[in-house]
Amino acid sequence: MTVIQNKADNPIAHLSAEDIENLGKELDAIRERVINDRGERDAAYIRKVISTQRKLEVSSRVVLLFSLFPPAWIVGTAGLAVAKILENMEIGHNVLHGQWDWMRDPKIHSTAWEWDHATPAEQWKQSHNELHHRYTNVVGKDNDLGYGIMRVDEDQPWHPAYLGQPFYNFVNACFFEYGVAAYDLDLGQKLKNGGHKDPVFRAQLRAAGRKIRRQVLKDYLLFPLLSGPSFFHTMAANFTANLIRNLWSHSVIMCGHFPEGVETFSKTSIEGETRGEWYLRQMLGSANISGSRLMHIMTGNLSYQIEHHLYPDLPSNRYQEIAPEVRALFDRYGLKYTTGSLPRQVFSAWKKVFRLSLPNRRRPEISEDRPTPTLVAAGT
Repeated sequence: MTVIQNKADNPIAHLSAEDIENLGKELDAIRERVINDRGERDAAYIRKVISTQRKLEVSSRVVLLFSLFPPAWIVGTAGLAVAKILENMEIGHNVLHGQWDWMRDPKIHSTAWEWDHATPAEQWKQSHNELHHRYTNVVGKDNDLGYGIMRVDEDQPWHPAYLGQPFYNFVNACFFEYGVAAYDLDLGQKLKNGGHKDPVFRAQLRAAGRKIRRQVLKDYLLFPLLSGPSFFHTMAANFTANLIRNLWSHSVIMCGHFPEGVETFSKTSIEGETRGEWYLRQMLGSANISGSRLMHIMTGNLSYQIEHHLYPDLPSNRYQEIAPEVRALFDRYGLKYTTGSLPRQVFSAWKKVFRLSLPNRRRPEISEDRPTPTLVAAGT
């Protein structure tokens, strides 16, 4: 049964168990309608995005053959950064969610796609699709919440090491694809508890090593060599494009689950969780970003993080269409739809990072495994 992690103001106290299950049925109906309506316009959308991304990447890399000249370096680097963002966010992330599997196109299928990223697709699907989306914002279960290196809730015991979490988070943002690879492997815990000796983990580690090696050779040896006298300039351009992609991806993902107003949950809160309660947790544990259509595409439509977490396998181009319906349900059931501009949400998330790096000012800290009061239904 869904409970809120020791919050003074319970945002769902007014809902009965029947309300929550009715909410789930209404959300199921939206999902069913979209699934039955998928068709050629959705297929045309993803094919157009892939075609645009590939043309942009190829043309940018051609321009970078002449990166010795500053205008070529600037244009090529900017184009490559945008191409990498598109590949990771609107294409790779969503293809690997299985959003386009219904097309039965072997070239655009979650079982065959390998993305321009340090972490192998199969490992990412396990940690992201299976764990993050199942345990969204559950402290101690959802590794995407704080990336396994940050304090993410006031009720987590404070330690002086958390004073450095703004710095840890910034470094993680700069090299985000490698941070993702590390926590997809659960590297810290495996090294800590001796799990690094496990044959399955060692096989995964080798796979990640091979993927990272291919990425490094591609961006920092092969394409620079093709540039001849522009070798070092192209290497620097590729590094810069990767840095921009990492900072952008990290910012978008931080905005999805970490701004002020987004709820976190204890491990005990999801015991016996119903379908309606799972939906409710996604709604309370996610936040959106407002902006233009281009901005939504560049975020992989994760600017509609609420809709994405309700329906992770629906085509991403449909999130903008169903967002008004989802928001209407928030209003009808008296729930807060957390959204804001990109600068506002980034500021809110980083403010929380800094705030939680310090010890609590008021109430005593409580373990994440403590018993929590049931906050679902008045009278249940």
